Amino acid sequence: MVIRFSSMGDIIYTTPVVRCLKTQIPGVEVHFLTKPAFKYIYDNNPYVDKLLLLKATLAETINDIKAEHYDYIIDLHNNLRTFLIKLRTGVKSSSYKKQPIRKWLSLKFKLKLVEPIHLVERYMKAVAFLGIKNDGKPIDYYIKAQHDITKLLPPSHQNNYIAFVIGATHFTKRMPNEKIISICSQIGRPIVLLGGEDVKANGNEIANAIGSNVYNACGITSLDESVFLASKAQKVLGFDTGLTHIAEAFDKPIGSIWGGTVPELLGVQPYMVKDAEVIGIELSCRPCSKFGLEKCPLGHFKCMKDIPDGIVTDFANK
Repeated sequence: MVIRFSSMGDIIYTTPVVRCLKTQIPGVEVHFLTKPAFKYIYDNNPYVDKLLLLKATLAETINDIKAEHYDYIIDLHNNLRTFLIKLRTGVKSSSYKKQPIRKWLSLKFKLKLVEPIHLVERYMKAVAFLGIKNDGKPIDYYIKAQHDITKLLPPSHQNNYIAFVIGATHFTKRMPNEKIISICSQIGRPIVLLGGEDVKANGNEIANAIGSNVYNACGITSLDESVFLASKAQKVLGFDTGLTHIAEAFDKPIGSIWGGTVPELLGVQPYMVKDAEVIGIELSCRPCSKFGLEKCPLGHFKCMKDIPDGIVTDFANK
């Protein structure tokens, strides 16, 4: 059994580990345990034989695990709950090493104490004892339905468009609307804005400011439809958020835009994407957090505001 409870981006990067386990160990049965909110990441995944979901109480989850009689637990979350699971089930286990002290020191004192390798490679170390080797393939995501692009986008945006993922959980991961408007005004292809209901109003403001070249799909399309639209895009622009990371499964050119967080600290730069560009600027205050904040601690938000438009537009237009 492989465990990772959250979040979207972290779980999507477990898929190469699961694939390698399934394809490299003859006759193996692979189960995956996660929170119910993230089960969609492994829906339709052919490398998982069974998907277990975290129950309301840990005791219930532990009973489910005991009933399966696992040979090994591969713990890719490594927190208190997974510690208790391993302790109370007594199943042999191997765990992903988070390096929390090194990460804290790197963040607090702007040191580079964490080896800049991708999270997938860090996860792979937890299964190396089984003889598992990274197969060098991209992450896996399986779209759940056959979507019709003509029903999701207007005719003007059904071909050769840029998908721009404008949502992210925290403020310091998102560009201000006026910055996105400035960038979109300089892109010569149709633009489709992607995100959830929480950025629908942002998308409307951007689309109204630009005009017919921008179509706002935020809050209109489901997550699966949004992934489908990202998979059909000419290129993808996006912030440090789950949908941007999921888009890596389709090997589209990706412009990954970073503000208060940095990819090397968490190891979540675009993975196995032939044409990817990490976009961000060097500042003495950056990174200000590992996962993002609700406001800029210094009030200036230079990490996003001062990114030259040309870096983004040159990538989108080339």
